[in-house]
Parts: sequence; C-alpha cells; structure tokens
Amino acid sequence: MHHLKILLAALLILALGPAATAQITRSTAAPAPANLTGLAVATFAGGCFWSCEETFEELRGVREVVSGYAGGTVKNPTYEQVGTEKTGHAESVQVYYDPRQVSYQTLLDVFFLGAHNPTELNYQGPDHGPQYRSVAFYRTPQEKQLILATIQRLNATKHYAAPIVTQVTAFTEFWPAESYHQGYMRLHPDNGYIQHVSQPKVEKFRKAFPDKLKSGKAL
Repeated sequence: MHHLKILLAALLILALGPAATAQITRSTAAPAPANLTGLAVATFAGGCFWSCEETFEELRGVREVVSGYAGGTVKNPTYEQVGTEKTGHAESVQVYYDPRQVSYQTLLDVFFLGAHNPTELNYQGPDHGPQYRSVAFYRTPQEKQLILATIQRLNATKHYAAPIVTQVTAFTEFWPAESYHQGYMRLHPDNGYIQHVSQPKVEKFRKAFPDKLKSGKAL
C-alpha cells in the first residue's frame, strides 16, 4: 500500500481482526459431523476461515463446514501457535458435502471465484502471513487434476489480472479449530472485522453463484 490513509485503514481493520477479537485461551476443538454417511469431504485454505466457512455453508449440497488448520507439521495446534507462523499450518475449512447435490468442480469454482482472491501470495486483504495462504488440498489424483485444470483455465482466460498462486497440496491431516471459531461470522455479525472484511467476501460469493445458494439465502 502506497497511500497513508489506505495503510491506516488496513491497520485499523487488522486491529479488529481475529488476533484482537478471538479468545486467548484454547477451548475444546469442534468435532466432525456425527453422521458422515453418503458425504464426501474437501479441504481448502483461503485466508481467514471465518468467511470461508460461511461461504461454503451457504452452498447448496454442503452439509457442514468446520474451521481448522491444515498443511503444517504441528499436531493439534492452537490458534495462537498457528499465528506465530512456525507451525506450517494455514487457516482452513473442511467441507462435508453430498456429491449427489454438488460436485467437487463446483466446490472448486466457489473456492477460486467466490471465496477468496487466489492471486494474493501469503495474504488475504488485511491478513498477512503464510497462515493465510491459498491452498487447495487434494485427496485423489482426480481431484488434483481438476484443481490444476481449473487454475489453468482461469489463468488462460485472465479472469484475474495476476496469475493464481494457490498451492496444490496433497491432503494429510486436518485439525479442527477451537470451538469459538466455529460459525463465528453468524454469531458475531456486529464485529468490525466481520463487517469490513468477511461480509464483503460472502456477498461476492452470493452474487457470483445465486443459483447455487441454499434456499432462503438472501442476495
């Protein structure tokens, strides 16, 4: 940022962000859905997990979304540990979905076109650091192929002015985040970070995928 006012505005949003508003102590991590029958699972990292979680929660065919950490080496990390940038983890979301209602390709389209900006390297908006990097985790060779094909298509059509920098990484393990992070955007609509950073991202998704929303979701 080259303009002082823009810099000061970004710093103000950061002050209202996750590090300033989240609890300091770790609470019980959120569990996976109790009934996984008929569901598939996908994992993505696209900046702060608050807005990513809400974006996928509003997608028709998605049963549940859990915020957490993936891509690193530390087992059962805390939010504070991930924030030190020493764990290798990125803030991520684990999406449990019904493949009969929504395809993996649709999840990729939402991830790359509606959930975040995949051209930003190690940051998303005011949030900076490798824990906010963009990652598409694949579980099968077919998923990897779809991810790479999607990136190639978007780069070729120049959907974004800059090339996509999303990491394409084999999934290893997902650690659910502390319970107070789960559903954070819905529980704290008046939070300054939610209003200035998260809400605009979710509104972008709603406008880009109006026909993919669960019933009752407002545009």
